[in-house]
Amino acid sequence: MIQALFDGVLVGSILSLGAIGLTLVMHILRFANFSHAELLSVGAYCALTFDAALSGIAPVLAELIGPFSMSAALALATLAAAVVTGLTAVLIDRLVFRRLRDTAGPLTMVFASFGVALIMRNLIALVFGLQTERFTDAISFATMISSDPLLLIKPDQVGILVIALAAMGALHLVLTRTTLGFALRAVAENPTLAQVNGIALPSMIRLTWIIGGGLAAVAGVLYGIDNQLSPVMGRDLVLSLFAAAIVGGLGSVTGAMLGGFIVGLASSFAILLLPAGYKPAIPFLVILATLYVRPNGLFGEAR
Repeated sequence: MIQALFDGVLVGSILSLGAIGLTLVMHILRFANFSHAELLSVGAYCALTFDAALSGIAPVLAELIGPFSMSAALALATLAAAVVTGLTAVLIDRLVFRRLRDTAGPLTMVFASFGVALIMRNLIALVFGLQTERFTDAISFATMISSDPLLLIKPDQVGILVIALAAMGALHLVLTRTTLGFALRAVAENPTLAQVNGIALPSMIRLTWIIGGGLAAVAGVLYGIDNQLSPVMGRDLVLSLFAAAIVGGLGSVTGAMLGGFIVGLASSFAILLLPAGYKPAIPFLVILATLYVRPNGLFGEAR
């Protein structure tokens, strides 16, 4: 149970990062973006490319940091990948979603997001191939924290948890303590009234995509460190991300954070009760339970 608890918290922290961008877009732009999960793949593969480039240019950066399997090159590559992924999200909005936003309904936007997801997934497979990739071949050995109850923790897992919590904490401070955060929240609540008060709506929309894409990139890299990179990793995570957003309440960043941990814990504990083959169905069951018990989510508001 203790091992499942830790594993659930670890997975939940990654899902929370990915779900934040998803719920921001859903709250501000009012449509379900099914291509958001593919931004995790874009960020992970961008980091893989930048990591290889930096390691080749400056081999000293390829040295591992302490007991972790992350190098300085990968840390810098993650920052670069977050920027590139954020700009990619802005470009997708400019080429696809912005053209539909003024003329099409939410259902058309949803179908368009499915198409964008397919294009992104297949482009990644075309460029990098269908085989799985890893950031490093170094093996991170688990340390036995406790034998009764059994608890094994890898240094990488501790690093992943710390990075995810730090990123979520930084975003929370931006949204609750800065003028920029107040402007984003105002646009999310009432775009028309926010414009009347002098807030530039196009700038806030671009910022939403940049934040969502950047956090998705970090989540993709953290997922790749603990698992493997695959062109279909976005497809495998999309239902879990939506489950986290729905559980927390659509439009609530705090809810998305908490929802990610709930979905991660549910998936982790389900393995103790059900065969592993049923694990992909757990996020769907969580969605159904949430819609049945509390349709608006934990922090959602009736509209």
